[in-house]
Amino acid sequence: MSEEMFKEFDVLQEDSVFVPSDVDGSAEISELSKQGYQLLKENRIEEAKEAFNKILDIEDNNNYALVGLGDSERKQGHFRNAEGYYSKCLDFHPGNNYALFGLADCYKAMNQYHRAIDIWEQYLVHDDRNITVLTRVADAYRKVRDFKKSKEIYLSVLDMEENNSYALIGLGHLHYDFKEYRDALYYWTKMLEKNEELVDIRVLTSIGNCHRKLKTFEKGVYYFERALQKEPNNFYALFGLADCYRGMNQQFRSIEYWNKILDMDPDNKVILTRAGDAYRNTGDYKTASIYYNKALDIEFDVYAALGLALICKGEGRYEEAAERLQGLIKGDPRNFRFYIDLSDCYIKLNQKAKAIETLRSVSRYGLRSPAISDMLARLERS
Repeated sequence: MSEEMFKEFDVLQEDSVFVPSDVDGSAEISELSKQGYQLLKENRIEEAKEAFNKILDIEDNNNYALVGLGDSERKQGHFRNAEGYYSKCLDFHPGNNYALFGLADCYKAMNQYHRAIDIWEQYLVHDDRNITVLTRVADAYRKVRDFKKSKEIYLSVLDMEENNSYALIGLGHLHYDFKEYRDALYYWTKMLEKNEELVDIRVLTSIGNCHRKLKTFEKGVYYFERALQKEPNNFYALFGLADCYRGMNQQFRSIEYWNKILDMDPDNKVILTRAGDAYRNTGDYKTASIYYNKALDIEFDVYAALGLALICKGEGRYEEAAERLQGLIKGDPRNFRFYIDLSDCYIKLNQKAKAIETLRSVSRYGLRSPAISDMLARLERS
């Protein structure tokens, strides 16, 4: 399962529309501007655009109209168009905070984090204690994997506002991304302590995922079960429970949750393969084969193919297992697991020389594996 699937929520903040408190110029421009921003607040975007364009008919390059049009396009997800309006505003009105903020958010949405950081830092020149902007900058540094800078800014936010939710969530993600699971657990637990009863389900599943990574599976089960109480069909909670029970070697319990996911998403080949593994580990090779083959019918999956090879091995069909494993090695010659299982097949077939040659062949790729080295040493001594 891809790690990305467990980053189920990011530092979510309100998509603020910056409404000017006062509009200079003619009464008509003032009225249209107020009307446009009110429409934007009500999510009546096309009507808001009409109001802002009427302003531009009266006054070319009006800053409120350009920012309003940028905000309108941004709310519709048209980030390139929004970028154009914000940039035009900044050409004529350098340093306009609303345009800077909107432009930075566009770059973030387009995954252009370095450009977003540059713009937000221009904004901070005018307002270096704006928590909304600071957390966005910290998020962007996290996305470009600048751990030190990201953490520094998140902590500065906590200095200004103890227990700021966005900073705590961001610090949890930051440490999780860098595999510092105990620290991630600390920050997400602080989020939970802020509001035990009304906590966001994503905080519970994130805490559960930290326990999965730390292999404290029983503790993980508690948080995933709490998440399911809030949302019985939550994918991440179901996956987390299944994986925790797998880690606790309670395969029948893991099967229960894999199948609950498959009831909702029967063509999820990753889950089909995981369920196949669970059935195989209980010795139910027939059912495991059905699940693996369903996964392969959707698309080739190396783990489903490996599962079928291991079923052959488990049933004593070592030549067929070896043949399947040889095919897997051709497709992925850097996977140590294949060599170990193939060598073991040759041992079962009393073909010690082939077993040794299989393990030695790993060195052709400049790879090193303690497990392979230990197995090879035992074979050569025997």
